[in-house]
Amino acid sequence: MARTAAFKFALTSSLLVFLLSIPGLVPAKGPREGSVGNPAPTVAVVDLPPQGKETLHRIRAGGPFAADKDGSVFGNRERLLPARSRGYYREYTVKTPGSRDRGARRIVCGGQPRAPDACYYTSDHYASFRRIVE
Repeated sequence: MARTAAFKFALTSSLLVFLLSIPGLVPAKGPREGSVGNPAPTVAVVDLPPQGKETLHRIRAGGPFAADKDGSVFGNRERLLPARSRGYYREYTVKTPGSRDRGARRIVCGGQPRAPDACYYTSDHYASFRRIVE
């Protein structure tokens, strides 16, 4: 009986160690990037790619935009940007040279379309954001 209990304990411990070693299985602790306690990193307008600068100019001018979907509501499902009510954020395509589709680069702005409160740049299709600063 003691041998069976020891075997079960060893087996359970090994399984637990294995499961905890799988990346992403246990969520990381601490605030998410872009939350109040951990603001998004920044990027200066001058450091944006030329296509990003052009997109930002078009946002402030009210268009015209590169893609039909530009100006549509961005849902922030990744929750990397500060939490706001639905419809606060809008997304815009940043052209990617050589890409046949919209590519992965976007600018997401919150607030009024022509005078946004804040804009964020992502080069990896919403996996990370950097707040755009002047």
